[in-house]
Amino acid sequence: MITDFFVVVSDMFSFTFIVRAFIVGILVSLCASLLGISLVMKRFSMIGTGLSNVSFGTVAIAMVMNAAPLLLSIPVVIIAAFLLLRLSENSKIQGDAAIALVSTSSLAIGVIVISMTTGMNTDVCNLMFGSILAMSRNDVYLSIGLSVMVLILFVFFYNKLFAITFDETFAKAGGVKTGTYNMLIALLTALTIVLGMRMMGALLISSLIIFPALTSMRILKKFRSVTICSAIVAAFCFFTGIVMSYLYATPAGASVIMMNLIAFFLFWTASFFLHRRKAQEG
Repeated sequence: MITDFFVVVSDMFSFTFIVRAFIVGILVSLCASLLGISLVMKRFSMIGTGLSNVSFGTVAIAMVMNAAPLLLSIPVVIIAAFLLLRLSENSKIQGDAAIALVSTSSLAIGVIVISMTTGMNTDVCNLMFGSILAMSRNDVYLSIGLSVMVLILFVFFYNKLFAITFDETFAKAGGVKTGTYNMLIALLTALTIVLGMRMMGALLISSLIIFPALTSMRILKKFRSVTICSAIVAAFCFFTGIVMSYLYATPAGASVIMMNLIAFFLFWTASFFLHRRKAQEG
């Protein structure tokens, strides 16, 4: 059984496009899982859905203009992330309403642009649900560079991000520039969404942000332990999802999300029995 598994994995990695998808996917999954902890705890996790739809709109426009999708999407999505942050902080529009406003508008623009030019074809399906074939060599190099930058910035500013995640008011009173670090979270999230959307799709990429954090929080409570566990869960689920996609010819993005869903239910079941055991001992 184990030998057969290694044979399958070896055959799978003989394809260049799978190697590209695996490298980028692992890095994006790590970035999404780490940022997801702060976003989930700050109740701003659905920003991933909003930014993915903005990315869909910009990629659609880039396809029509024959421009590089990532180069056009990155600055636009970053601006959208800052806009959502400002709307939720400084206006009468609440965070979830602001996300819905920007999200649906961007999605509508993308659909209209594509329908009036190339038509609703397979490319649209790939944008919505992802495709591991969509990654070009230049996309891979750019994705690796930006993903590594996101990971480095997260590690470097870990303590500040921890502070504003748990008690932003106390952190601000202690001299932490909370606005700056909220902008940093928005920037890193925007980059992660753009990098992962080509593979996971506009409708699925936000799940990479939400699932690992929620899964780890079923059992663990400390920020550091949740962070480490989320990274491990994200990497493992992506790997097993890609293997499942290869074995059963299922869509890669959906397969990864299914692995995350299974992991969530396993952790939830484990937490149920742990709490029950503590209750009996108490």
